[in-house]
Amino acid sequence: MTDFTPNPDLDLVLVRTTDVAPELVWRAWTTPELIVQWFAPKPWSTPSCEIDLWPGGKFNTTMRSPEGQEFPSTGCILVAEEGSRLVFTSALGPGFRPQVDEEGFPFTAVITFEPHGNGGTKYTATAIHADAAARKSHEEMGFAEGWSTVFDQLVEVTKSL
Repeated sequence: MTDFTPNPDLDLVLVRTTDVAPELVWRAWTTPELIVQWFAPKPWSTPSCEIDLWPGGKFNTTMRSPEGQEFPSTGCILVAEEGSRLVFTSALGPGFRPQVDEEGFPFTAVITFEPHGNGGTKYTATAIHADAAARKSHEEMGFAEGWSTVFDQLVEVTKSL
């Protein structure tokens, strides 16, 4: 995937910085045993995660509500550039197999990790949507707050490594 410019009518972007090194942030995003510790904003949880870290590999997670309802998500890794960029989509399943998301809307996540300051990371998470209605739905679900919260949880997990 080449670099792109987010479209404010279609995409949501979160930019944060941390004093945690990019390789640790990458590890937190690509290790299932770590993802289950931070991927859902508390009091939600992530009871399972499966990742095959190569283009066409799976990126599957299940989120659990505080009431115990589970929300599985099947996705496909598009790009895995170690330590710098992870791109996955819910529009495709493993092996680039197109799939229908009957519960919500498909989107593609572009997560970048750049060195920042003295050993820290500039973290950019972009959610790319097919249309303005999907972007609006994701925004109204709490994209900014939710993704910011899980970033804080990710940082907490990485500081314990």
